[in-house]
Amino acid sequence: MAISATVHTFAVQLADVDRGVYEDFELRVAQHPSETTEYLVTRLLAYCLQYEEGIVFSEGGISATDEPAVQVRDMTGRVTKWIEVGAPDADRIHRGSKLAGDAVVYTHRDPAKVLAGYAGKKIHRAESIPLFSFDRTFIDDAAAAVQRRNTASISVTEGELYLDLNGTNLRTEITEQSLA
Repeated sequence: MAISATVHTFAVQLADVDRGVYEDFELRVAQHPSETTEYLVTRLLAYCLQYEEGIVFSEGGISATDEPAVQVRDMTGRVTKWIEVGAPDADRIHRGSKLAGDAVVYTHRDPAKVLAGYAGKKIHRAESIPLFSFDRTFIDDAAAAVQRRNTASISVTEGELYLDLNGTNLRTEITEQSLA
């Protein structure tokens, strides 16, 4: 018998001063049995930090082979932003960048190792695709604070991310690098 996904709920208060985005919303996030909590946290942060009308988690989650972890679709259903999480394959990013025209990667791993994996690989418009990363201790501490039902307050100002997750207060710098 297959193990089913664990569903986490997040009541999110988002105040992204850098982008002028202020929203309160509820999310139901399914965690696949093979998905680490660190990946789940990074996927949640990617969703919140890219929040705009039309943003959704992919249907297949971590096991989706033809969709990113998070995407933005316009009113016609066309993908306008391809948002990958972790250390996705260069071919996925290449395909997503060509399809959506706008791609971004968020990682909970060592960004130097992730970038080294893309060296010499063909990625459409790699120079315009940012790789965002967070301090590893921040991700580990956030993962330890995740419960089935969560309250999260996320504030972003001047490239600093402040997260209150279930009463655990954390801070990290959002590091941005180009894939090329």
